[in-house]
Amino acid sequence: MNVEHVGFQHPDPVAAASWYGEHLGLKTLRGMSEPPFTHFFADASGRVVFEIYKNPDAPMPDYANQDILVFHLAFESSDARGDRDRLVAAGATIAVDHSDTAKPGKDIVITLRDPWGVPFQFAMRAKPMV
Repeated sequence: MNVEHVGFQHPDPVAAASWYGEHLGLKTLRGMSEPPFTHFFADASGRVVFEIYKNPDAPMPDYANQDILVFHLAFESSDARGDRDRLVAAGATIAVDHSDTAKPGKDIVITLRDPWGVPFQFAMRAKPMV
């Protein structure tokens, strides 16, 4: 069995769809311009899909104040520090960054928050996950 997608509430899925496409290189597969503003995205591989929406029937997590270990998206990166700098310039904020103390041959993982507070990571793995 394969995972089809992962979905979660987002404070502003329409604006996020534009931001994620422009700054994370995600491709919008489907998007709705009316409530619940559902958008499905695919990564560069075309195999990983996630969905964001703003459904009034469900509570909106307080992402900005929620611990990043409760929820985050993680993106594979070949230049985590460069991606960090590029995304901060585009409106993301740094949540956790210990990349300056990373040892050679070890993973580098930097966690940011999108402009709406949703946490995401850049993971530069010493040994790729897959």
